[in-house]
Amino acid sequence: MDFVLLQGWLTPAQLFGYLAFVLGVASFLQKSDRRFKWFMAGECLAYVVHFWMLGIPTAAASSGVSLVRSLLSLYTRSAWVALSVVAVNLALGYGLATQWWNWLPLLASCIGTLALFLLHGIRMRVVMLMGTLLWIINNVLSGSIGGTALELTILVVNCSTIWRMRAVAKG
Repeated sequence: MDFVLLQGWLTPAQLFGYLAFVLGVASFLQKSDRRFKWFMAGECLAYVVHFWMLGIPTAAASSGVSLVRSLLSLYTRSAWVALSVVAVNLALGYGLATQWWNWLPLLASCIGTLALFLLHGIRMRVVMLMGTLLWIINNVLSGSIGGTALELTILVVNCSTIWRMRAVAKG
């Protein structure tokens, strides 16, 4: 393997992407909504640093809002708080987006916000899948190695967790 190529995979920015990967997978393995949200907060913090270092301000800002959103959702299920977080995401997009795909993490965060505040259990995780698809596209376009791997893995892990939760509910 070419050493220069390997260096690109081991930059500080990419290392924070890998940390987000580990925390994100751990998040979606949780059957407990509370533990799910704590791990997600950690993932979001790693993503803030990752995308800031990659120079993608919309993704960094969206991840910062998602961090706050995850923590708030531990303590309230208020629709007004959820709508406030959605409004902040849309305002960030208006102020920071310079290309169409810059909106993808912001829209994913809006979807995730509504899921975390208004839904629980299997329904919450199914709606989060929609946001995952938007993050996959954003991460590929951003050059985020860890982020792309994370979201593809989250897609699989979340589907598996949904399957396991359905089996327990039926069982």
